[in-house]
Amino acid sequence: MRVSKICLLSLTVALVFCLASAMAGEIKGTVTAQGIRSPEGIIVYVDTIAGKTFPPPKEHAVMDQKKLTFIPHLLPVVKGTTVDFLNSDSVGHNVYWPSVGGNKNRGHNLGTWPHGVKKSFTFDEVGAVPLLCNVHPEMSAYILVSPTPYFAVTNAQGEYAIKDVPPGKYTVKAWSEQGKPAEQSVDLSGAQATANLTVHK
Repeated sequence: MRVSKICLLSLTVALVFCLASAMAGEIKGTVTAQGIRSPEGIIVYVDTIAGKTFPPPKEHAVMDQKKLTFIPHLLPVVKGTTVDFLNSDSVGHNVYWPSVGGNKNRGHNLGTWPHGVKKSFTFDEVGAVPLLCNVHPEMSAYILVSPTPYFAVTNAQGEYAIKDVPPGKYTVKAWSEQGKPAEQSVDLSGAQATANLTVHK
């Protein structure tokens, strides 16, 4: 009898998971850029959802340093994600950020390390993290720590698609390293919802 109850519970959990997955939809649209170079490379994400928290992924994100360049240049992650900073160059690199979300008290310096070595850091604060290198001042990149795991980066035409979003009413935000933040309300009640945003310099 106990085994049957356990099996029934497992089946119920699996069914709930399948139904939730089936109900998940997509938020898509286009970001228009005004006064900045291009609509490409703008991060669009679902802002904080009241009463919801999200476990960080077990797998670490990676920010590499190769040919004196941070790769990728833009890295969106959900709050709580651990990022591995790898040095794939034959020269030493330093990684630091002066602030998180504009808060200079959250600035941090990981130090300098040689080829093949990586250092890790867990980002528990939401906001943009501007990455710099003390050794090579021409190097820069950004990590955007999102309050939710629902985000995407625009393509060359400014198009984006955020997949696997459960039904609900949300605020969608756009972040650009060159422009001001933009936001729009969206109601995802079906399989798809559209949110077109404009980012100004």
